[in-house]
Amino acid sequence: MAEIQLDIVANEGEIHSGKAVMVVAPATMGEVGIAPRHAPLLTALKPGEMRVETADGQKLSFFVGGGILEVQPDKVTVMADTAMRGDQADEAAAAEAKRAAEEAMQGAATESDIAKAQAEIVEANARLEFVRKMKGGTHG
Repeated sequence: MAEIQLDIVANEGEIHSGKAVMVVAPATMGEVGIAPRHAPLLTALKPGEMRVETADGQKLSFFVGGGILEVQPDKVTVMADTAMRGDQADEAAAAEAKRAAEEAMQGAATESDIAKAQAEIVEANARLEFVRKMKGGTHG
């Protein structure tokens, strides 16, 4: 079975590096599926779940908080603003991030502050949804 190299990096460091047979990512234009020998692609990511299937049938989940996805025929590179593996999901931390983002929105005075707070709320909501899904045991 053909495989593609997947590297996920974020401000926190390297999140994942390994082979995959399918990668599904939350692109801003909609969810994209990438298999080996995919046409080159460069696209922005929105906050959400990234799903990976390995050749041995493992299904892995990652949260990405936005960033860039680059596809080459033999390699997928994700440069995420923030990212975490599904097994690192922490509901209390995600809920706190959502609360902090909502507080920032309340204190936003300028258009720039409002836009930044709105982006933080979108990411916090996506992270909380991801964490709750992981705790429900739907992905590993």
